[in-house]
Amino acid sequence: MPADNTPAPADRLGASALKAFTHPLRMALLSALQEGPATATMLARRLGESSGQTSYHLRQLERHGLVEDDPAHVGGRERWWRAVGFTVDGGAMLADPTTTAQAQALVRSVVADQARTLGEWAARLGTDHGRRGQAAYSTTLELTEEEAVDLVTRGQRLLDEVSAEAEARAAAGATGDRRRVRVYFNVLPLPAPGTDA
Repeated sequence: MPADNTPAPADRLGASALKAFTHPLRMALLSALQEGPATATMLARRLGESSGQTSYHLRQLERHGLVEDDPAHVGGRERWWRAVGFTVDGGAMLADPTTTAQAQALVRSVVADQARTLGEWAARLGTDHGRRGQAAYSTTLELTEEEAVDLVTRGQRLLDEVSAEAEARAAAGATGDRRRVRVYFNVLPLPAPGTDA
């Protein structure tokens, strides 16, 4: 929660949700749902678990607002789940001794997922033709802490705007080759040249 005691944003992951999320199967479930909606049975097959286990852990993730019913699959015999986006105040949670271990586990999981996804994308570069907008881009800047925070805020605002516009176009029946894309936006402090910190 911010220092002025105003409520955290609805998509900000709190300490109790972080602790609930950093169970290995729950992280695997959420990672699998990043690829698209699925049922507990489908996820069980994909992850080599029982559907009872996946159902239980999906309900725990739902309790903390990390997954929800997929509105495109309502009324069927099986419940379809989709991931819910969230943010984490990593600096605060890494600094808090009660959440340090869970925050570190989350960061490691996110980095591993990014490495896997980027590796799979790189392997398809010669076969996945005809799509503009594919890019792996990085740059190094010299920023104050306030400027880095502003960059993150502006980047998140842009992602939210583009997402809302795409959803509106899809809801209005816009045609086109719509395809899921993964967006990574990392702002990371680098060690000073010649040091480890």
